[in-house]
Amino acid sequence: MAMRAPSALIVLLLVGAFSSVIPYTRPPPRDTLFIGRADYESPTTPEQVHVSVVGQNQMRISWVTDDPASATVDYGTSSGTYTSSAMANTTSYSYESYQSGQIYDAVIGPLQPSTVYYYRCSGDSSLEFNFTTPPAQFPVNLVIIGDLGQTGWTQTTLQHIAASNYDMLLLPGDLSYADYDEPRWDSYGRLVEPLASQRPWMMTAGNHDVEKKVPPAPFTAYNARWRMPFEQSGSDSNLFYSFNVAGVHVIMLCSYTAFDEDSDQYAWLQNDLQSVDRAATPWVFVLLHAPWYNSNYAHQGEEASVGMKQAMEGLVYQYSVDVVFAGHVHAYERFTRVYNGEADNCGPVYITIGDGGNREGLATDYMDPQPEISLFREASFGHGELDIFNGTTAFWTWHRNDDDESVVADSVWLTTLASNPNCSSS
Repeated sequence: MAMRAPSALIVLLLVGAFSSVIPYTRPPPRDTLFIGRADYESPTTPEQVHVSVVGQNQMRISWVTDDPASATVDYGTSSGTYTSSAMANTTSYSYESYQSGQIYDAVIGPLQPSTVYYYRCSGDSSLEFNFTTPPAQFPVNLVIIGDLGQTGWTQTTLQHIAASNYDMLLLPGDLSYADYDEPRWDSYGRLVEPLASQRPWMMTAGNHDVEKKVPPAPFTAYNARWRMPFEQSGSDSNLFYSFNVAGVHVIMLCSYTAFDEDSDQYAWLQNDLQSVDRAATPWVFVLLHAPWYNSNYAHQGEEASVGMKQAMEGLVYQYSVDVVFAGHVHAYERFTRVYNGEADNCGPVYITIGDGGNREGLATDYMDPQPEISLFREASFGHGELDIFNGTTAFWTWHRNDDDESVVADSVWLTTLASNPNCSSS
């Protein structure tokens, strides 16, 4: 992966350091999308294909068919030549009058890092996909985006992400905005398949991922369609888990399941943070949906934010988490390093990035004056990229996407807290 030219980085850094808001005239809203299944496809043709990492050298391939098909994945490092295969697990679910298709997931590997693999899912031997495995060591590029949805803005966001040289996408909740309109989960899977089938997409759930009418259970569709590697991190829930990628430890938390000090999620987080080896993974990131710090009037005072912050902020600070990413608020905001409401050089950087392209629009009403701990905020759609060059240095850029051009509007250099002797990591 090529590094950006130093001169360009300096210019971007200055933009992020000295501007709190870059003036921008937002264009009008765009239509909500629905991507249907193509009429010419057979009921056993794989669709909604996406990949996610499992451990250090495995990948999970997930897909859906209308009718049951042979549940296997064939794969190899040459197009059309498949030297290995794996059996898939199969599930389905019903919701009122809706019946899902057959939902498959197969874990393949061991795989080599930074390698292109070609694969085909059962049901259509002529339909080939490919993905690239993440690197085993630095540098690594992560795309981070929340509240993606299915609108014209979403399409622009996806186009800009596709043009970037990224290794993995992280999504802190609110995927499809189905809101218990179950066919919209299928539409979302088709919309993101061109990207999600080529790079691992790792995520946690948001409030719009909840089935609000029960039965079934609150996260039935999400858990069936977007299975994450929770078992490997000692979690008993698909809603919170962790994994490593190229010297980075990523923790996914859920704002909408129990998080108090007596909860399973709290106990798991404490154990997970205690087990992090900062020599092997000097960077630690947390992703969750409802932001703990937010100077937008949207979503102020919610228990998912206030209660979770009260319960877990101490743990995150004690173990020197580098950045906490959130969604929920449909805008972008970057805070300085913070703990207990005040600037603290040993606290995480807090970034809200709930601006992927949702159908509800932007959260345009910010508090005035801007809090001192809030360094940059803007109500525009966009996506973030984190270039992690080594065990100490990374570069964050926020790309404003809703003008149909990927324009860097905010940026900052980051140094891991593991390299700061004044900050605790245990």
